[in-house]
Amino acid sequence: MSTQTSTPTVTGERDSLLRLYLGRGVLAVAWALAFAKAHEDLDAVAITLLVAYPLIDAVSSLIDYRATPNGSERRVTAFNGVLSTLAALAIGIAGAGDEASVLHVFGAWAIVSGAAQVVVGLRRRGPELGKQWPTLISGGLSFLVGITYNIQAAGDNPSLDVLSVYATGGGVWFILQALLLGWKSRQLRTRTV
Repeated sequence: MSTQTSTPTVTGERDSLLRLYLGRGVLAVAWALAFAKAHEDLDAVAITLLVAYPLIDAVSSLIDYRATPNGSERRVTAFNGVLSTLAALAIGIAGAGDEASVLHVFGAWAIVSGAAQVVVGLRRRGPELGKQWPTLISGGLSFLVGITYNIQAAGDNPSLDVLSVYATGGGVWFILQALLLGWKSRQLRTRTV
């Protein structure tokens, strides 16, 4: 009986995550394309795009938070939303400085939000939600890349070029997770028919 009552909840969560991950992935790739063309100078356009990226993550976290049942996973999602909002503010402030400052803040955000993404992915590892491999890989890479960005920012030639690659990679992993969830939904529908 508990399986029957939880199935619609899991199906609804899976469908919600599919839409969220697909939208988040497409936005990340679109952001990467826009930023690749706009970041030569750390001007108002580049800073606006830099601030927008963590805000996309904050809004995604809010949507995820609203769709996630109560529990520790929901608290981590809320934490990530607040973290991303603070990162947007900090990146905006760092943008008044130089590329190294922006790269430090972006790197610190990538480390903490990547760790949060891994925690959420581990808590969603059940077969109903596609085992979350792309989410886990993306979060782990974000963590490691954030460390690299902070090392690069402390070096002689910090460059924001790497951020387009970061966003593209993250977008691709989100799209892969959405495809995995879509495949899982189709597989489950085929079994019940």
